[in-house]
Order: sequence, then structure tokens, then C-alpha cells
Amino acid sequence: MKIAALSDIHGNLAALDAVLDDARGQAVDLIVNLGDMLSGALYPSQTADRLMALGLPTIKGNHERQLLAGDPDRMGLSDRFAHHQLRADQLAWLRDLPVTSRPVDGVLLVHGTPSSDLDYFLETVTASGCRAATRAEVESRAGDVEAALILCGHTHLQRSMKLDDGRLIVNPGSVGLPAYEDEHPFPHRMQAGSPHARYAIVTEHASGWEVEFKAVEYDWNAAANVAASNGRPEWERALRTGYC
Repeated sequence: MKIAALSDIHGNLAALDAVLDDARGQAVDLIVNLGDMLSGALYPSQTADRLMALGLPTIKGNHERQLLAGDPDRMGLSDRFAHHQLRADQLAWLRDLPVTSRPVDGVLLVHGTPSSDLDYFLETVTASGCRAATRAEVESRAGDVEAALILCGHTHLQRSMKLDDGRLIVNPGSVGLPAYEDEHPFPHRMQAGSPHARYAIVTEHASGWEVEFKAVEYDWNAAANVAASNGRPEWERALRTGYC
């Protein structure tokens, strides 16, 4: 079994199409989508149409939950932008998505951790910033979940860890947004360091699952120009450089 894991598309249709083309060339058996698909500064409605037509195994992320929550005037800029552009059928599609999924035996899809769409799985934020999580921290977050492979997103950083019991946790990075800043629980930056669209391929062998991280070129300058025209300079810089 070979799975392409996609996450955090954030309405970046050009990046999504580039990743899909690359994944199809890898002879994957399945493509899965780990959420945070539409919110941002680019093409939420067009991205929703592409994903709805594909019918990939897909879960909600925190941004899907947030943009479905109610009053757009109380939403952040990215969720509000998406909410104003999405049609009723697209919002209905989002509402029907699960928050976790097991698309095949032994594989679990989550957005953040098995218990939260906001917690980081493979990173830890402290008052000093963000660092890679320790093995003990990751084991605590994984808990007693039974899955040989746990695919997570949310942090936009490509990272993996194999636990002592053999479970592999993989974050494929972000398809559509290579850097962002957040204030919770402390101010921190997540930066991939280049503007590539990222995803992961996980392959099952007799010895277990192995991961290969992918970084794909696309016209990120065109995407950055769209973000700038939509009044989001922080998105423009992230898309053009991979840094905040």
C-alpha cells in the first residue's frame, strides 16, 4: 500500500494541482486529505470544487470547524474570506466531513492530534518558541490509539517519528501555505524555508511503514500576487519565500 498524504491546502489551487500531478506519477494507491483546505487568501471555492469532485478520504481541520461556526464578523481573516466565497453546497460538504477517519486498516487520519484539531502532535510551543516534540511528548499525545500509521497536519512542517511500539506518526507539511505566525499558546512562527508545495508518500513494507517527504514546484509567485491583491501581505511573503 502506498498513500499520498496531503494537508493544509488553504485554498491554494495551483499548489494542489501540482501536488496531485506529482502524486499520480508516484503510482500511489490512495490520496488522503487531512484538513484546513479552504481558508486563506486565494481560491477557496475553486479548491472546494476540485476536492469535492475527487472524493478523497478527507477530514475536517480546525479551519473547517471555525468557518462553519457561525458569525463571519467574528471569524479571522482567512476563515471570513473563505466563508464569503463558499456556496451552500460547499459548506454542506464541509459539515458532513468527519474529524478523524480510518480509510484503510491500521491507518488513522487526524488534523492535530487524536483528541484535538488545535494541538500540535510533533512540535511543542513554549515561551521560547516552537521546537520538535520529545518522544515522551509524542507518546503522550498518541495515547493508546491503535494504528500502525497516524497521519496528522496542522503545523505545516514535514516531520515524522516512529514510536517504540512501532507506530509511525507523519506530518506531510502544507500543500498551500509554507509559513505562518500564531499567538497561542505563545507567539511562534512555523516556517518551511522555501515556497514549495509539500506532501508525503507513505509506503507499507513487510517491516512497517516508511515515509518519503516531497516538495513540489509550482507558480508560487502568481499565488503570492493573488494574496497581495486580496490585501494579505503576510500571505504574499509566506507564499513567495517560505518565511514569515
